[in-house]
Amino acid sequence: MKILLVYPQNPESFWSFRHVLRLVGKRSAFPPLGLLTVAALLPREWQLRLIDTNVERLRDEDIAWADWVMLSGMIVHREAAREIARRCAALGRPVIAGGPLFTACHEEFPEIQHFVLGEAENVVDELVADLRRGEVKARYRAAELPDLAATPSPRWDLIEPRHYVTMPVQFSRGCPFDCEFCDIVAMYGRVPRTKPPERVIEELEGLRRAGWRDMVFIVDDNFIGHKKRVKALLGSLASWREATGTPIGFLTEASVNLADDDALLALMVRAGFKKVFVGLETPVPESLQECRKVQNAKRDLVGAVHAIQRAGLEVMGGFIVGFDSDPREIFRLQFDFIQRAGVVTAMVGLLTALPQTRLYARLAREGRLVARSLGDNTSAVLNFMPKLERSTLLAGYRELMQSLYAPEAYYRRVRTFLANWRPHGPRVRMAWSDVRAFAFSLWNLGLASRGRISFWRLFWSTLLREPAKFRVAMELAIIGLHFRRVAERL
Repeated sequence: MKILLVYPQNPESFWSFRHVLRLVGKRSAFPPLGLLTVAALLPREWQLRLIDTNVERLRDEDIAWADWVMLSGMIVHREAAREIARRCAALGRPVIAGGPLFTACHEEFPEIQHFVLGEAENVVDELVADLRRGEVKARYRAAELPDLAATPSPRWDLIEPRHYVTMPVQFSRGCPFDCEFCDIVAMYGRVPRTKPPERVIEELEGLRRAGWRDMVFIVDDNFIGHKKRVKALLGSLASWREATGTPIGFLTEASVNLADDDALLALMVRAGFKKVFVGLETPVPESLQECRKVQNAKRDLVGAVHAIQRAGLEVMGGFIVGFDSDPREIFRLQFDFIQRAGVVTAMVGLLTALPQTRLYARLAREGRLVARSLGDNTSAVLNFMPKLERSTLLAGYRELMQSLYAPEAYYRRVRTFLANWRPHGPRVRMAWSDVRAFAFSLWNLGLASRGRISFWRLFWSTLLREPAKFRVAMELAIIGLHFRRVAERL
């Protein structure tokens, strides 16, 4: 059996890093972990190819080679996935589609006849048997959520790691919190399921033996959802890094209550974590109550961010405008909040109603849904009727993003972060890609940019006063160029 696994092209977005990838000699931020895992579930004797269209072109002869095409993607990939499905249909190759896009929106794809809905582990054996018989069903959905201890290591051999900035590994699925706008609980449940630490180490060893030395993204929706188990994993990670001497570091996503646990923070830093994405959402208490972001309510969010930074982690933040409870001055409040917290990478998005969420159901009952979600956190598009005047909300959002990523405000935020942040561990050796990116920053940010005065202020103040933080300062300066261009296109 010949199986072609295909991942659609990422549109330009906040997390695509399209504007800086070429500077570090990469083609995409990270590979498709879902397809790599599905590939590991298929029989070893089958012939498999994986084409990530962010890295290489999908040719007609690739499609014609396959007996079946397996297609995955996120909601943001809707149109790119549709085009791939059309090409497969034109060439007479059947498609089996799965992943978040098709689990939520499979009815939008009449050109695809077969779907795996939800998590794949518990249905792959049935699918494989049907493929062998030539009797593939229209729908596959497991009755129960899978035990992640049985999930095999991804098929890293199907990709070329050097094309990517970061490698993805998963420890858990599910989140104990149930925010109204989030679809994680609907897809993966409220009780976090985890892999045993030794399984995670096995996956990381596969990457290390393949020569990977850079960052690994632990892609959990809430890494600290089960604190007892995550602490056991962190101890194993720290021991593995010390035993192997690997320079691999980690980033992940976690809820803000991470700031309450000094021991957990210390373990994360010891295990090699550098960054954490936190859903901070809004400084407006009424809006936090509205969306049931209970873990953020009744706490000093700026203080929580600073506590995580002082422990040695960079906080990347998610923020939302457009809640029913937002006042008209929400844009100024968000700007001040983000600047004071020193959240350099601030993903601010308009509230969007994703399928399967309680927000979607509520707005549907209220007759306020007007369009489907694009799945892009930073597109200036609303799919519901807001309480704030629509034109005010859209104009305010654009102005907020452009203000946040204007050079002076951005570099000031970098300096605020660096003042709070305490680096740990040995200095990382610079690779050739780092040298090239640094040379680019000197030209494009220091000479050819309208923000060059602010850049040089950051450059010299960090180099002379806190040289141990200089590399991170320059990395953030370079990444900021991508965010600035995303903001300017809104």
